[in-house]
Amino acid sequence: MGYTALYRKFRPLTFSEMVGQEHITRTLRNQIISNRVGHAYLFNGGRGTGKTSSAKILARAINCLNPKDGEPCNECEICKAALNGSLTDIVEMDAASNNSVEDIRSIREEVNFLPTKAKYRVYIIDEVHMLSTGAFNALLKTLEEPPEHVKFILATTEPQKLPATILSRCQRFDFKRISNEDIIKRLEIVCEESQIEITKGALNIIAVLSEGAMRDALSILERCIQDGENKIDEDKIKDLVGIPKLEYVHSIIKAILEYNLEDAINTTEKILNQGKDLDNFLWEMIKYVKDILIYKSCKSLDLYTENEKVMIKDLAEKYTNQRLVKLVYDLSELQNNMKWSTQRNVLFQAGMIKFCYEEPIGNGSIEERLTKIENFLRNQSFALKQSQQINSSGAYANFNANQNSGNSINVNANPIMEKTENVSQVTNTTKKNIKQEDNKTTYSGSIEEAWPKIVKDLKQNGKIVLYTNLMNTRAVEMNDLIVGIQFPKGITAFGKTVLEKQENIREISNLVSMACGKEMQIKYIDTSNKTDNNFSAEKKLEDFAKNSDIPFNIIE
Repeated sequence: MGYTALYRKFRPLTFSEMVGQEHITRTLRNQIISNRVGHAYLFNGGRGTGKTSSAKILARAINCLNPKDGEPCNECEICKAALNGSLTDIVEMDAASNNSVEDIRSIREEVNFLPTKAKYRVYIIDEVHMLSTGAFNALLKTLEEPPEHVKFILATTEPQKLPATILSRCQRFDFKRISNEDIIKRLEIVCEESQIEITKGALNIIAVLSEGAMRDALSILERCIQDGENKIDEDKIKDLVGIPKLEYVHSIIKAILEYNLEDAINTTEKILNQGKDLDNFLWEMIKYVKDILIYKSCKSLDLYTENEKVMIKDLAEKYTNQRLVKLVYDLSELQNNMKWSTQRNVLFQAGMIKFCYEEPIGNGSIEERLTKIENFLRNQSFALKQSQQINSSGAYANFNANQNSGNSINVNANPIMEKTENVSQVTNTTKKNIKQEDNKTTYSGSIEEAWPKIVKDLKQNGKIVLYTNLMNTRAVEMNDLIVGIQFPKGITAFGKTVLEKQENIREISNLVSMACGKEMQIKYIDTSNKTDNNFSAEKKLEDFAKNSDIPFNIIE
């Protein structure tokens, strides 16, 4: 006989062997004992929680020749035929691949025939939510009034996709997620019968990773014994399922929280050198910060050893909830950005560096910190060139020839230059972000007093054109919502074009709001002689409107 997977080998054969679904098995057994079995059932629940196993047990129990306390005997002719798949009166159908109207019509034709051996003809339709609309309609009448010798058992993970007309015709049973304790108890039985040596910590990890699905737990266990050694510990499971070593995750999270650039860079290099999948590693980082938050709240964690919990406790005590929540959102944003990037390694490295500079004050001066970043990215670029030289010496020679001759280089034709240019762009962007972060300033006094400093800051931040057009202007707080920017010499056509750009309006509004201590909008006011005449004309129009019986609305 061929090899049988563990989840099939240890599939429950009676209701008493079902794990974590006592509220359902008790009811089904009572119905069988009292001979009050319904004509249609709907089993709903997550994957691996026992829906199909319960359906098979129920189908055997109602047809068993010698039932005991609502359980199938699994010894009579009917039970044995059902177990080996030779009983044609129990029909299992996968609606995911048999979801057409014709498939349901074939059932409608068959239900009119009496069972060949068993008392009832039982149809088990798995993933019933996959049936087409026409198939559901074809099933309705048969499901509502089937012949006395026919029973239907429908199973699904998504009951919300079923029509209300189908739901109302079935007795619904909701299978819940199996608890970690129940999964561990069942795994202990499986390991004992299979002669598998496994540690308590490994059992706990499997239970947590299975997320309430017994089948998933057995599948993970089976993967761990495929190497021929029936000894399982925590490290073996983590290696097989791809969980990165916690020391790397802890090291880089600790470096980010401490704004320690050197440790973050070193850990990042180790991760890349080992060829770790960055998506998985980033997800583990997010989960690790989440677990730190959970520990701060309830002091309880699964999946970690005592030594690992000590490391988590140390970080939980040092940092606030706000800081940790912000890091979760920052890491999630980086994960989303990496999905659309062709330079995921560079983006990951730049992200780690950026997180180490979220705080205005760091270790060393700005120039020293920027030098570290540039050296790191330059080393990455050099390593890339060396690799390219080994793989394609001709391409590297062409690059050197173009560089020495002083000719222009076709970036699109040279993959090395593409990488180098990307590194350079990351360096410039990181410089800009760090300088902006470190040059944050506060404004004191009224907006009139702070305005010259705001204009000067625009110049320092590289907004030269905007600075030029705002020279010799004044700012006045017109009301609680608007700050007016006065132009004594008027606004030129070019200046108007520059000032009305959305990014410039946003830039000025942010600085003004910072100075006022609340969100403010800005309004440009031309206070030259020409504008004064306009104001006089506007004043005359307002006076005319007030003295007139005709209603006027003056719209700016």
